[in-house]
Amino acid sequence: MHLHESSGEGTGDPVAEDEYDPYAEETDEGFVDRDSDLQSVPSADAAERLRGLVAYLASNLIDNTKAIEVEARQRGGSVFVSLRVPDEELGKVIGRGGRIARAMRTALMIAGSRSNVRASLDIEG
Repeated sequence: MHLHESSGEGTGDPVAEDEYDPYAEETDEGFVDRDSDLQSVPSADAAERLRGLVAYLASNLIDNTKAIEVEARQRGGSVFVSLRVPDEELGKVIGRGGRIARAMRTALMIAGSRSNVRASLDIEG
């Protein structure tokens, strides 16, 4: 089977001269890779955005949202997020077998990677 045809007309074979990149944006200069615009240094407000994410997730899990305490500390390329909830609400945040806590940590790590930081979450009751 041919992938390259000198003229793609009439043969039905695909012509693969240029590869399609789903992450490229078309501009006046042609196609530009969107990921090339990413900064290689950690964002200054990354700790605050990650703190907000954890606060949002926790407030949707427990009943007493005023008792939630979330702190975020950034050291270089790492952000340490600490979540404190009342002891009686701790099970709702951790989940059966730790599934909810694991999902929160995964979401935090993904959000951190978008800001070029390594993120971790500690949950305390």
